[in-house]
Amino acid sequence: MVVKPAPESPLSANLLAELVDKCGFPDGVVSIVPAGRESSEYLVEHPDIDKVSFTGSSVTGARVAQICGGQIKRVSLELGGKSAALILDDADIDLAVESLRRGSLRISGQACSNRTRIIVARNREEEFLDKFSGLMKSMPVGDPMDPSTQIGPMVSERQRDRVEGYTAVGMQDGAKLVMGGPGRPAGINRGWFVRPTIFTSVDPNSRIAQEEIFGPTIVVFTCDDVNHAIELANNSQFGLASSVFSQDLDQAIDAATRVRAGVVEINGNSIGMQNPYGGYKKSGIGREAGPEGFDAYVEVKSIGVPRGYATKGPV
Repeated sequence: MVVKPAPESPLSANLLAELVDKCGFPDGVVSIVPAGRESSEYLVEHPDIDKVSFTGSSVTGARVAQICGGQIKRVSLELGGKSAALILDDADIDLAVESLRRGSLRISGQACSNRTRIIVARNREEEFLDKFSGLMKSMPVGDPMDPSTQIGPMVSERQRDRVEGYTAVGMQDGAKLVMGGPGRPAGINRGWFVRPTIFTSVDPNSRIAQEEIFGPTIVVFTCDDVNHAIELANNSQFGLASSVFSQDLDQAIDAATRVRAGVVEINGNSIGMQNPYGGYKKSGIGREAGPEGFDAYVEVKSIGVPRGYATKGPV
């Protein structure tokens, strides 16, 4: 196995290397290669690589799939997302808001499954926005090494510029800024920080509603009923994850089956690592974790033997 980490986060791969060594793997079984994009493409193209698993953007994933397709090489892709949270008219708003602390903002908004599209019943919008903006304002922004920090910097200067660029696009397109906006958070004059931002009155087909931003930027829509909520949720090129909040579990489960996403959490109940994880549409191919995740790394072979030998039982 060859592990190639993202160039922005090589040190985590060093920790993995230490664990591999402590576990006693023989030399050469696991190789960890911190490198740039050119090395990644070389590894994907190499004829001695039988299987590729890639986690990253949908644009890069498409290139990986193109190379693997040309070589008839097996590939798993865990790609981008623009995940939705459906807050229906009977939802417990306090529960939904607290669940979205992690569900929308973990890793400072830099997680592909973050619920960055919030779809809330029209008659609950004001209540939700008041409480959700209050939550975001209460989350300390600052030094990621400080245990009290809940929102840290973007992973790179390029990513900070990308997030700020989308904020500017949203304002230019007429979305209503509830909080945040361009610039650094108050009191922070250095580093790759952005202001946690909420937009409402957003066109569902606009760029900030359709494109993955990968930062603490949340768009909020209103829906007329559960069918409208599902329509808005499925209006995306992605289908990685989703959440449904409703006190009527039958309604919530029905909605979960109709949302085109690989993972749907109801009322903040997350799946365990024993469950398969992956997405529909441009969010990827295949699944990670669970038996389905292991299947992608196994070649099935059938061997024909004489009947008498076969009936002897396991060898």
